[in-house]
Amino acid sequence: MRSTLTRLTAPAGVAALSACVCAGVVWADPTTPGGPIPPCPTRALFGIWCPGCGSSRMLYSLLHLDVPIALRYNAVGVLTVLILVWSFAVWTLGRVRDRRYVQWHQWRRSPQIVLVIVVCWFAIRNIPVEPFSSLRV
Repeated sequence: MRSTLTRLTAPAGVAALSACVCAGVVWADPTTPGGPIPPCPTRALFGIWCPGCGSSRMLYSLLHLDVPIALRYNAVGVLTVLILVWSFAVWTLGRVRDRRYVQWHQWRRSPQIVLVIVVCWFAIRNIPVEPFSSLRV
């Protein structure tokens, strides 16, 4: 049986990488125009709002505990962050207890559900009438 410290190596690596990404987003301050984070290539090339548009600003707002603004930048992104944090917690708990827990990404229809959500968010964000046009950032 492996030690708990050995089992926690992978979660610690993921947590460290996530902390580095968050630190980079805070440093870059994507809410200020002209910063080091480039604009969305989909928006720049095609003039449409992709499902990920506003994600760096959403993460910046979440890191500053400004949830309403984060939801304004990318509501589906906020839900995604919550799901990822939950999945990380369950995965880490499973590593500590040395057992596997069934997670949402192991469900049979998970890929289809995620695809439908992303496509719907993409379509809704690009409808050019209110209230949908307010979903653009």
